[in-house]
Amino acid sequence: QVRLVESGGDSVQAGGSLSLSCTVSGPINNNYCMGWFRQSPGLAREGVASIYAGGGVTFYADSVKGRFTISRDNVENTLSLQMSNLRPEDTAMYYCAAGPSRFAYCGDISPSSYNIWGQGTQVTVSS
Repeated sequence: QVRLVESGGDSVQAGGSLSLSCTVSGPINNNYCMGWFRQSPGLAREGVASIYAGGGVTFYADSVKGRFTISRDNVENTLSLQMSNLRPEDTAMYYCAAGPSRFAYCGDISPSSYNIWGQGTQVTVSS
């Protein structure tokens, strides 16, 4: 059984940087998508970034393009999210997730496409 555990959440000032990590216990099929999602109180969970586990093709929500970078280390079996130039609106609980891809495409960063979830790590950005 695959288990995902996020770490790295913290409180930072606007303009700062953070790096989130997701430790994967158990094998992830290369034909899976892996992604980062976030959710603020009272709002729906939204996709932030995704990557194809077998090939490294990445996708980003428009709100984070140019500021966030998702990466996958298949040797260490981890998923990372490097965040820079953080804004108060980036404040949320961040979740790591995995799910089967459709035709090796991970561009649909929708929570409904993912069936394995971590517990989340909190990111707070103050102005």
